[in-house]
Amino acid sequence: MSNIPTDLKYTDSHEWVRRESDGTVTVGITDHAQEALGDLVYIELPEVGKHFAARKEFIVVESVKAASDVYAPVAGTITAINETLKDAPETLNSDAYTAWLIKMKPDNPADVEELLTGPAYLAVIENG
Repeated sequence: MSNIPTDLKYTDSHEWVRRESDGTVTVGITDHAQEALGDLVYIELPEVGKHFAARKEFIVVESVKAASDVYAPVAGTITAINETLKDAPETLNSDAYTAWLIKMKPDNPADVEELLTGPAYLAVIENG
């Protein structure tokens, strides 16, 4: 069974979101997502300063099995990217909740509250 921290919010497309004290959010892919993808070999991250609408593709992760899109959990502007992943994408496989992808400033911080709780995300996984 996948590891699902209860202090995070989730999307049904397998992204996790953590609110930060400065009003930004940190975004990554869930343990379930990295397990399904297999060994990651490349991650295409967006540019800092770029704006994305909610639920739009904004990152591509490639594994030995397939390439997969990662979707913006909320609308917002990228404020930081995890540079470590450019040279070591496999760190997402070892700890999906530490190896974040991007940080963003949400257009509307309240949108984060609309995302799934840990138990709701678990139900999404279990119901396929």
